[in-house]
Amino acid sequence: MAVGRLPPAALTLKQFLRRQQVLQLYRKILRAVREVPDEQDRHYLKNWAREEFKRNKDATEEDAIRMMITQGNMQLQELQRTLKLAKS
Repeated sequence: MAVGRLPPAALTLKQFLRRQQVLQLYRKILRAVREVPDEQDRHYLKNWAREEFKRNKDATEEDAIRMMITQGNMQLQELQRTLKLAKS
């Protein structure tokens, strides 16, 4: 391979940034799930998040990925609101 050439499977900048958004969302969800007081609920939510991300890992359409990120952020906010209410 010549110097400066990327391998054929290299991500474009846009794909790389979108991947970073997805990974950041996944980490935020897992951090929020750690705050759930009930162990069974925590286990359920962690498995749910893992399965959702696995199920959609092969998505390539840009609009669909953006929509899933938006939905994931809304679900994360809802979880955070619920946890905040439960603590008060």
